[in-house]
Amino acid sequence: MELTQIGIISISILPLLFAITLHEVAHGWVAYLLGDTTAKKEGRLSLNPIHHIDLVGTIILPVIMLAMGGIIFGWAKPVPVEWGRLKNPKRDIALVAVAGPAANLLMALFWALVLKTAILLGDDAGFAVPMALMGKTGIGINCLLMVLNLLPILPLDGGRIVDSFLPARWSVKFAALEPYGMLILLLLLTTGLLGQVLTVPNHLIQSMIYAIIGL
Repeated sequence: MELTQIGIISISILPLLFAITLHEVAHGWVAYLLGDTTAKKEGRLSLNPIHHIDLVGTIILPVIMLAMGGIIFGWAKPVPVEWGRLKNPKRDIALVAVAGPAANLLMALFWALVLKTAILLGDDAGFAVPMALMGKTGIGINCLLMVLNLLPILPLDGGRIVDSFLPARWSVKFAALEPYGMLILLLLLTTGLLGQVLTVPNHLIQSMIYAIIGL
């Protein structure tokens, strides 16, 4: 089944919205469990994507990149976290950070189950083919976002995790690079280096998920 660009975008919307939304909600929920109620007070623990959508990062840029067939690069409005309100900031920053990629991993497994169900239903079910394509897309989007967010660059989650393990003296120097993090990512993206960096870990994680589900 060959899809048009509009078909590709239509099938990708739901997995993309929930990949970004649940990623952010996971950050806020873990922060809440660890003592910071900021996200809850601001209504950002909601599963409603509208509360998390960033016009450019969640809609315009991902749609353009999907249409171009490139790496899906995007973001939602970051869930507010006041690090100083966490019970053990140095440790808890890493736990809050890892919650987002962990949510993407769980969603990738969910979409793998959707794909498996569609395959079991077979061609007799009229919705099996789009269901399978959505499942496969969901796996790809969530694995890619997980790997992307684990890059050791601030303000990405990987950067937060690295920063939480650094001694105070090194942490200050590392944190000073945060204002340039998005510029670094855009440079990697435009030069094609980002795709090269993400390809191997993304492939390995997707292969693992397919193996777990028996696909």
